[in-house]
Amino acid sequence: MIVEALVALLLLASGGLVLAAALGLWRLDDFFLRMHAPALANTLASWAVALASIVYFTAASGRPVLHQWVIVIVLAITVPVTTGIVARAALFHLRKDRA
Repeated sequence: MIVEALVALLLLASGGLVLAAALGLWRLDDFFLRMHAPALANTLASWAVALASIVYFTAASGRPVLHQWVIVIVLAITVPVTTGIVARAALFHLRKDRA
C-alpha cells in the first residue's frame, strides 16, 4: 500500500511538472524563454517516472531493479546538448534574418 502511494505520488508529480512546462510554453513570449521551461521540467518529470518505475519493480520483484537509470542518464546527457543545438540554430536564424 505504501509503495503504491509513493508510485502514485511520483507519477502525479511528473504530470504536474509536465503541466508546468506546458504552461511555460503558453505564457512565455520569446522562443529562447520557451526553450527553458520544457527542458528543465521534462527532465525532472522523467526522473520522477524512472524513480516510480524503480520503486514499483523493486517492490514487485523483491530485489533491486535499477536498469531504468539508464534512461535517465541518457536523457541527462542528451537533453542539454539538444537544447543547446536548437538554441544555436535559432540564434543563427535570427541573426541571418536581421542581416
